[in-house]
Amino acid sequence: MAIRPYILAETNWHSLKDADFELAVLPWGATEAHNYHLPYGTDIFEAELMAAEAARLAWDRGARPIVLPVIPFGVNTGQADIYLDINLNPTTQMAILRDVITVLKRQGVRKLLIFNSHGGNNFKALVRELGLEFPEMFLCVSHWFKVIGDPEYIEEKGDHADERETSLMLYFRPDLVLEKKFWGKGAAKKFRIKAFSEGWAWAERRWSQISEDTGVGDPSKASKEKGERLFRDVSAEMGNLFYELCKADIDDMYT
Repeated sequence: MAIRPYILAETNWHSLKDADFELAVLPWGATEAHNYHLPYGTDIFEAELMAAEAARLAWDRGARPIVLPVIPFGVNTGQADIYLDINLNPTTQMAILRDVITVLKRQGVRKLLIFNSHGGNNFKALVRELGLEFPEMFLCVSHWFKVIGDPEYIEEKGDHADERETSLMLYFRPDLVLEKKFWGKGAAKKFRIKAFSEGWAWAERRWSQISEDTGVGDPSKASKEKGERLFRDVSAEMGNLFYELCKADIDDMYT
């Protein structure tokens, strides 16, 4: 496979010594159980592959994004008792982001998109604080799993190791998806307090108390074909975002 010049881990100093990128993209995943049948690295595969495809689409239109290596650990404080779910505290995320932004600022890359692939990561407060600390930078966050509404693609609602993620992994890495006889049902309990379920009040879910198999959402109707369609259409939307961010004047962002 040819070297992709928009993937930092693949390119080289010969190519980079005179490079001038318009946008840095930092994919951020998690390492955690995904029902019985999906790999612990599901969020990592999703982040890497979607960010790379979006960057390719933007690059082919003349934009110059650079995708940084994926951060493989996310906030998993609600899964502390699930074996080898690796937690990264928000304060640790803040330290990582600060160091990355410091490098980008020093080297003249003034735009950073955090390409989030894990529902437990919440970067808003971090971006607010770091934006005050680095006013010359434009910092933003995307969530690929919010790009397209489920009714168009997915029959069974869920938000973890569900029909959507299982479809994507059947397309990305079918060799890492266990046979269907191993798939858990993804049945999940809801809060007894109505406000939490309605979304206008919030408390962290304790994963081992809400789900027997760590899944939230029935994966049984997942398919490779659904995964391919999701990947294509989400990447296209993300590619447009990458392109627009590359071409944007951060001193003139509002209309």
